[in-house]
Amino acid sequence: MHIAIAGNIGSGKTTLTQLLARHYKWDQLQEAVDNNPYLFDFYKDMQRWSFNLQIFFLNSRFEQLMEIRRSGRNVIQDRTIYEDAYIFAPNLHAMGLMTTRDFENYFRLFNNMETSVVPPDLLIYLRASVETLVRQISERGREYETSISIDYLKRLNERYEAWIGKYDKGRLLVIDVDNNSFPTNAEDLGKIVSGIDAEIHGLFPADAPSTNGNGKAAKQKKKVAVKKK
Repeated sequence: MHIAIAGNIGSGKTTLTQLLARHYKWDQLQEAVDNNPYLFDFYKDMQRWSFNLQIFFLNSRFEQLMEIRRSGRNVIQDRTIYEDAYIFAPNLHAMGLMTTRDFENYFRLFNNMETSVVPPDLLIYLRASVETLVRQISERGREYETSISIDYLKRLNERYEAWIGKYDKGRLLVIDVDNNSFPTNAEDLGKIVSGIDAEIHGLFPADAPSTNGNGKAAKQKKKVAVKKK
């Protein structure tokens, strides 16, 4: 079983990955942050280092996916290869922080990789407002993130929503982070676990609302927005 967690910077992906791995006793695959040789330079000069950073992330996530296929392990993965290709790289290109030449080269590489990629059995999308993202980024206090602008987060959020609205690679669970305090509230985390169990076992618990986070029934993609009452 391969569960992947998607979401903007500061949405809580790493925390949820750790909590779910502990609950299910599965392996966790974290995003390559601490060992990323380009991350600090990128936030100081995005235009200079955008291509290098995105290639590093693309390669590291591809390696993770190949390892999942080889090992057959049950894993929780922090962020997906699709977010690199459909959100972060296009956003950098649109903002003029990645040249068209570099972006086209990057996307050709992704297209070649995608032929060997198996999508996750379940994608969990952490939906959060920019205000929540800013607060959580501030609370975790990573020095290299202090230069992230609100406009940058807003642009990423817009791309995330567009991507999730068209996601068709498998089962999808949408969590409203603004109304769910899973890092500190066991009941909220339990609602997420119930939603996951409903998706992977085909069961529907009585307290899991079958909506897509906007109050609309999610019939085609079987989304479940887990919200705190």
